[in-house]
Amino acid sequence: MSDDAPVDWAALTYLVVDDFVGIRQLLRESLRNLGAKNIDQASSGGEAIAMLARIRYDVVLCDYNLGEGKNGQQVLEEARMRHFLLPSGVWMMVSAEKSVESVMGAAEHQPDAYLIKPITEGVLLTRLNRVWHKKQVFRMIDLAYAEKDYLRAGKLCDAQIAVDKVHRIELLRMKAMLMLKSGEPEHARAAYEQVLQEREYQWARAGLAKIRMANGEFEQARQIFQGVIAENRYYIDAYDQLAAAYQHMGQPEDACGILERAARLSPNSVLRQRSLGVLCLKLGNIGMAEKAFRKCIAIGEYSVRKSADAYLGLARVCGQKNDTKEALQLLQTVQRDFAADEHIQLRAKITEGMVYHESGDFRRARKAGDELEQLLGAHPARPDTPTCLEMATLLLAVGVKDAPVELLCYVTRNNHDNSVLLDEVQQIFDKARMGEEGMALIRASKKEASDLMNQGVLLWKTGKLGEAAEWMRHARQVLPNNLRILFNAAQILLSHMQQLGYSARLSDEATEVLLHVDRVQPGQQRFAQLMEQLARLAPLAETESAEPAESPRRAGSA
Repeated sequence: MSDDAPVDWAALTYLVVDDFVGIRQLLRESLRNLGAKNIDQASSGGEAIAMLARIRYDVVLCDYNLGEGKNGQQVLEEARMRHFLLPSGVWMMVSAEKSVESVMGAAEHQPDAYLIKPITEGVLLTRLNRVWHKKQVFRMIDLAYAEKDYLRAGKLCDAQIAVDKVHRIELLRMKAMLMLKSGEPEHARAAYEQVLQEREYQWARAGLAKIRMANGEFEQARQIFQGVIAENRYYIDAYDQLAAAYQHMGQPEDACGILERAARLSPNSVLRQRSLGVLCLKLGNIGMAEKAFRKCIAIGEYSVRKSADAYLGLARVCGQKNDTKEALQLLQTVQRDFAADEHIQLRAKITEGMVYHESGDFRRARKAGDELEQLLGAHPARPDTPTCLEMATLLLAVGVKDAPVELLCYVTRNNHDNSVLLDEVQQIFDKARMGEEGMALIRASKKEASDLMNQGVLLWKTGKLGEAAEWMRHARQVLPNNLRILFNAAQILLSHMQQLGYSARLSDEATEVLLHVDRVQPGQQRFAQLMEQLARLAPLAETESAEPAESPRRAGSA
């Protein structure tokens, strides 16, 4: 579709979001003059989210400042996270704000356009027309992407590239991203390099650096990200990626410095302020940690990204400043506001013990430790890795030994090939004056995990597919969050079906294993690769099995 092709504006649905009724009426009249008929209005961020949940609009015009409650950036962020937007839909952010932090904050959530007030009818038509045509080019690609069918989406990109020279660069960018998600980094690299042959786009350079990161080439990635930032100091994603590279390289101080620079440029990101606060707290930079956590709480109040981490982190900061009263108030708030989180009572109790210990109240700290030890005994299921590390740190600090050692060995077994995390485990042992003992425990735990995984792989390699699948079920029970074991378990189930025939039961089992991986650590390239292999197996079931089975691809996108 060419950019000058006529659009039937009357057939589309529109939502205008602004807290001033006069502005809403002006925008509505401008849309009506284009021919629009189906125009809804919302006067607040909360009202906009409720309407977006019910209706999938073709065009949204949303003001940045919406008074009390969610702002336009937070509405867009939540709409994307909750999949309230059509792949072909247009989101235009409207604002009188010209400050760098406001524009960059909104831009991080990728609206299709950012319009500065006052807006003339001619500007609105020109921008809307341009963006609408562009979105239609990507409509089918976006639909495949929404279904996590990344390979099909990549093929649609190739087909569109062949006929559409105007959007070729953007199509190559989309293809590269899809190839990364499909676990095809070499195809992604080829797309980025094709772009760079024509023009020096910094996002293409950053894309090549992300591939280096995925391959464990952290120093090479660091150099590229630093070059991108030198060329464009406002390329915020490069700061986040550079900080991640430094953390992988075991250089948390450098990571902290980069996150601080990014937060100064674009301070309204809940995730970035939270990451900065957590890192500063680990490094003992209490002043910066407090600033980051307080900012995170302030900007997160109406955000879908609001989480307990900032409140618990700030409570820890207050404990280190001997302000026990505010720390306990924060813990009350977090237990009230995040009551739906099944681990919140446990995390609050850990933080309470930390607060007492760091403020010098060792009697109450020990009492909290005893209560945690009882909770561990009553509930054999373990929480996530960061919570396990925090709990072990507290229990060792208050003089408990067996329970925290077991927790640290559990973390090691579930992350036996994560060298940065294992260094953190060793530091906890060192702080508890258990350095040599901890080193031996880590070594033994790593061997236990490797032996458990290797036995299943050996059965698989020697053709004993049924025994291999059964062994990996046992391994998953012992180490439920070990990504290497989970991926190998899924791969063995796939091989079983490829060699011995499709099974709806094994397909469902493999899908559940992979979805668990995606919950534990989202964004893994191998996840997408194995889901694609499952999707290719599924159509065979229609002719080879009378038992109806849902496509793994569709199950994965539910």
